[in-house]
Amino acid sequence: MTAALDRKPLPRPIRVLVAKPGLDGHDRGAKVVAAALRDAGMEVIYTGLHQTPEMIASAAVQEDVDVVGLSILSGAHMTLFPRVRALLDEAGRPDILLTGGGIIPREDVSALEAKGVGRLFGPGTPTTDLIAYIEQWAREHVTG
Repeated sequence: MTAALDRKPLPRPIRVLVAKPGLDGHDRGAKVVAAALRDAGMEVIYTGLHQTPEMIASAAVQEDVDVVGLSILSGAHMTLFPRVRALLDEAGRPDILLTGGGIIPREDVSALEAKGVGRLFGPGTPTTDLIAYIEQWAREHVTG
């Protein structure tokens, strides 16, 4: 039996919000990720550029997503990821996976994981790695 057949099927499509927080205006990577997730069968909401943590958390709750993916290239990751995590928790949604990517030093990745952020992906990571990570997480956490 192949690994694909051994996987527990998901009860519904995974809902992902992809966001570009802060002042960084480079969104090509976020759009590539959004398209790859959509091609993998996920429902994707892309919020566009210049989103505040409050806007991102509010949209995540309103859209009832399973995952929030932040794309941060500005260097503000140590502020933005924890703020979005705190806002999701305050809104009663600690169950939402917060993940993302960008240019994030290794030591900061560990610090963010300690604050409740999921796996982070650097430039050049194949989108298949992100898709596999989200699908595995969803098999363990998403219910009907």
